[in-house]
Parts: sequence; C-alpha cells; structure tokens
Amino acid sequence: MAEILIVYYSQSGHVADMAEHIARGVESVEGCIAKIRTVPTVSTVCEQMQDTIPDQGHLYATHDDLANCDGLIIGSPTRFGNIAAPLKYFIDSTSDLWLSGSLIGKPAAVFTSTGSLHGGQESTLLSMIIPLLHHGMIVMGLPYSESALMTTNDGGTPYGASHWAGHNNERNLSETEATLCKALGHRLATTAKALKS
Repeated sequence: MAEILIVYYSQSGHVADMAEHIARGVESVEGCIAKIRTVPTVSTVCEQMQDTIPDQGHLYATHDDLANCDGLIIGSPTRFGNIAAPLKYFIDSTSDLWLSGSLIGKPAAVFTSTGSLHGGQESTLLSMIIPLLHHGMIVMGLPYSESALMTTNDGGTPYGASHWAGHNNERNLSETEATLCKALGHRLATTAKALKS
C-alpha cells in the first residue's frame, strides 16, 4: 500500500474539509491509503504546552509520519498571502528529516483556503512549496487537463487546490472546489504508487 500523508492546519474547518475531500481522491486509487494529520496551534504564551492528542479531530502529525509516508500533501489557511504560523512552525521543525534526506524523491502537493477571492491563494500555495523543494520532494500541481480549472469562479489553481471561504467563512466547498481537491489527491496517489512500485 502507498500511504499518502495529508498534514493541515485549520482554524474555521474549511481546510480540514478540504483534507477530507483530498483523502477521498487518494483512496480512489487502488492500493493507496490516506492518513490525515493536523498540527497544534502556536501559543503566544511561552509556558503553554499542547496536549499530545487533540480534544477532537485528527491526530497531530509527527516526524515519523513524514518519514514513513510515500507522498505528502500539506494545507493551510492563508495568512496575509502566506502559510499560517502553526503549519510553518511544524515544517520549520523538520530539519532532522532534511538532514537524513527522508523526503527526497517523494511526491508532494499543497492546498489552501482564503476568506476573500483574491486574498493570496496562489502566494500561499507557492510559500508552502518552497520548503518541499528544499526537502527534495517532487512538487505536483493541478494540470489544465482538469476541466474544472478552466471554468472555476471560486477556488482552484494550477499550483494546488484552493477554496474561497468568504469574508465570514460562510461558504462551504463548491462542487468545483471539491472536485479539484479529489483530483489533487488522486493525482498525487497515482504518482506515489507508480514511484513506489
């Protein structure tokens, strides 16, 4: 089995919903399984510690999860056109994996959600790609053979899946956005399976 790790941070639930749709795309590929993990928030109080297991939702990602996966997809809400601090904090802690070369040659992809239609979806995706390249990963996006990319009027980019949540986070994933999330998971899983065999 090829294991695809989906690691995300979500504050309003939209990125978590995207992760679930991406996992469905992964598991639509025979011989592939999705493993969804999240990361803890970053505290402004230095003494505060997170529990090792969240109160609800997906478990926290570990370095072993990353080292043992066959492919990686990371997701973050947009923060001023950039990756959110909790996911960045987790990625910044992976220098041991960089030193060991554990992620070299594995396929990777990214996804995001923004409050406004032009709120930095693409720049956030690009900011998440940079550390993946430093890890030696094979970065994948969404090709224009995905017809939804040509007709979307909300989320969706060639750099990865995206979602327009609305100013008050009132918009759920559209059918197009969900389709592109599944397509991203399917594409990465297909590639990971081929590379593993």
